[in-house]
This record gives sequence, structure tokens and C-alpha cells, in this order.
Amino acid sequence: MVFGLLCVSYINALLFLITIAHPLGVHPTIGLHAKSERAWLWGWAWGTESTVSVVDRDPAVTFPSRPAAFGAEISDPLLGYVIPLSSFTTPCARNDTRYTRLDNSGCPVLCLAGDHKPTETWIALVQRGKCEFVKKVREAQRLGAKAVVVGGEDPDISGFPDTLVNMYSPEDSSDIKIAATYIKYSDYMQLHSFITNSNTTHSGLRTLSLLITAEYSAWEWYSPIITFIVILLLPSALTFVTLLIHRVRAARAAQRDRAPEDIVRNLPWRVWTGTGWEKHEGGEDSNSVPDVLPIEADIEEGTSPKDVSGVDEDSTPADKTASTSIPVPTPTIQPWFESQLECAICLSEFAKGDKVRVLPCHHIFHLHEVDEWLIQRKKLCPVCKADVTLPPRALSDTPASPQQDEETPLAPLPTPSTNATERTPLLSNTSEEH
Repeated sequence: MVFGLLCVSYINALLFLITIAHPLGVHPTIGLHAKSERAWLWGWAWGTESTVSVVDRDPAVTFPSRPAAFGAEISDPLLGYVIPLSSFTTPCARNDTRYTRLDNSGCPVLCLAGDHKPTETWIALVQRGKCEFVKKVREAQRLGAKAVVVGGEDPDISGFPDTLVNMYSPEDSSDIKIAATYIKYSDYMQLHSFITNSNTTHSGLRTLSLLITAEYSAWEWYSPIITFIVILLLPSALTFVTLLIHRVRAARAAQRDRAPEDIVRNLPWRVWTGTGWEKHEGGEDSNSVPDVLPIEADIEEGTSPKDVSGVDEDSTPADKTASTSIPVPTPTIQPWFESQLECAICLSEFAKGDKVRVLPCHHIFHLHEVDEWLIQRKKLCPVCKADVTLPPRALSDTPASPQQDEETPLAPLPTPSTNATERTPLLSNTSEEH
């Protein structure tokens, strides 16, 4: 059972890690190959992988971003002028007419739309949609960009949440030598607004100074170790929780099977005096009564040693003779529960001074033994299994036998013959009688 729980826990742990590490979010119509942002807990724990900062403003405005899985790696900070491709390019005439002059998707093929073209180190700004990420970056590289910042789509139009995504290439991207990173739609709109209202120009184009930096978190270096620890400890933790729940349920079930201590203490108890029982009510402290009682103790029934013989030792023979004329009263037959002589728990006969507990079913046991049984183990009588927490039922003077009504009286065994020899059969032939 434990092995099965461990196997199930390992499978659940692997599925959990795969789910949080590789959630997919593919555009339903365009067919872009991109992965949606990881869970919020993942991002909160390990931080953003890169940042895009506008250094022309005081203080600098920083946007979280995520580098692409293709192209150059952002190992060192990259500084340049950020310019939207739509500010100096337009879709070529042979392209689809659905692309307008204000479109900043950056999908190929783009043609120059004027005399202005950036010459120094510059960073292209494009928006997600209408083609794959790798095509946008390849077109920006052809136009001379040193890096590409891709902004998200409008959530109201695309239906996607405004989150970071991982940019992947569905085709060979070994020809791409520049870096690319992704920012959210809200950050893209703010950055585009900064560029539109900027007083800084480059080659006649409005621009801003943009700094792209990489932030490698602890997860980048220690992910194999952390993954191994999670896979190792998570099943053990799940197994421990399962066993803990099982133990708690078992303890509650055992508690329901036990008798409350106050109910047990309120049951009546007695003391055996050697000739009879001395009764005590429930709730009375049993420790206040000594284990060995004096002979003059008030007992429920029985006689003193002088009354056992029926005649005083100092009486004369005439008195003895006269006493025989007095009718002797017939002793009263005791109920079955008054004639119990031994404890069914320890199988020891009751000795003088023994304290016994009387259960509602009228079975009696040594007080401390039956108290421990009822409080620590079961709330049932060890003999008849009657529940001591329920009101007692009316009992007869003789113990009921469940088999009396079912069993038929047996025929008396045949009397052995007085002339039996070694050849006489042990069982007589009674076929003639039947």
C-alpha cells in the first residue's frame, strides 16, 4: 500500500512540475508558437529573466521582459535607440493589403517609407501578431537592428491575458544573430507613448535610449538541484500527510469505541467481604474504602461467624435440643449476577476486600481492570458485549442462554450392562427402538 502511494505521489509530482514549467498558450488563428507566462507563484519565486529600461527619464522606467529562445543571448547590457519599425517602414506593395501604414507588426517584407533610416546602434520595437516571432526578428535584423523588443497584443482583441510569453521558433533560426525580448501589451503601449512624445531624435526619427539587461535568478543555476529536491521530498510529504490523516481517523474511531471516563466512574461498585457484597454508589471514591474490611462491616447479605453455626457455643445441650424445634428459614435463592465468583478478565476468584465494578448488564469485574478496559479499549462488556453507555435492559434471575430455544433435549445415554465383557460394543444398538 505504501509503495503504491509513493508511485502515485511521484507521478503527481512530475505532472505538477511539467504543468507549471511548460504551460502552452497558442494563438487560435495565427498559429504562433509561443508559450504563455508561467504561473504567478513561479514568477514571484524566481523573478524576471530580463528587463527593458528607459534611461532618458528620471527616474528610469523599467519594464519586465523575457528573452527569446532563439537568437543571441543577452549576456551583457545592451544600450541603443529604440525605434518602432512602423515609423520608417511600410509593407511592400506586393504584400497583403491588410497591413496599413500604422501597423507595427514588423512582418516581412518591409520597405523604407521615406528618407530617414537609423544608422547607429538601434533597437527595433514591434508588436505581436500576424506572423511568427522569428520572422519579425529576422526582418528587423535585415533592416540593421541590433536587438528587437516585441510587445504583446491587445487582450481585448486577442483574448490572451496581458502576460509575458516565451518566444520560440517553429523553424530553423540559426541565421538570426541578434537578441530579442518580449514585454507585455501594457508596457508596450507605455513605451510607444514615451517614444511618440519624446523630444529625442535619431536620424530624424523620434526615439529614446533603451537599456536591455539580463537578470539571471537563482533558479537559472540551481534548477536541477531544486527540481531533484522537490521530486524527492514531495512524494514523501504527500505520503506523510496521508499516513497522518489515516492515524487521525483511526484515533477518532478508537475514541468513539471507548467509554467516557465520567460514565465509567459513575457506575456502581462493590466490595467483597468474604461472606457478601458491600454496595457503593457510582461516583464515590473507591480509594477511600480500605481493601480489607472489618467483620462488623455492613454487608448486603451473609451472616457473622457466630451465626454460621446457628447455635451459640455456650448454650447447654438442652438448649441445643430445644433449638431444633425452631423451624429453620429456607435460604433465598440469589440471582445469577449475585453469585459470580471470579473476574472474567484476570480469571481470578474474588478475594476478601476486592473491589469490583458492576456494569449495567450486571456482570462484575475487578474495578481497576474493567475501568482500564472500558476507558482505554472498548465500551463493551468483556462477557456479553453490552454497551455500558446505553441504559440497561431488564434481566432475569438466571442468565439467558442464546442456544436454549434452539437446542433440543438429548436422549439419555443407555445404561451399560452389568455383564459387559471386552467384546461388548461401546455403543448399544438402538435401531430396534426406532
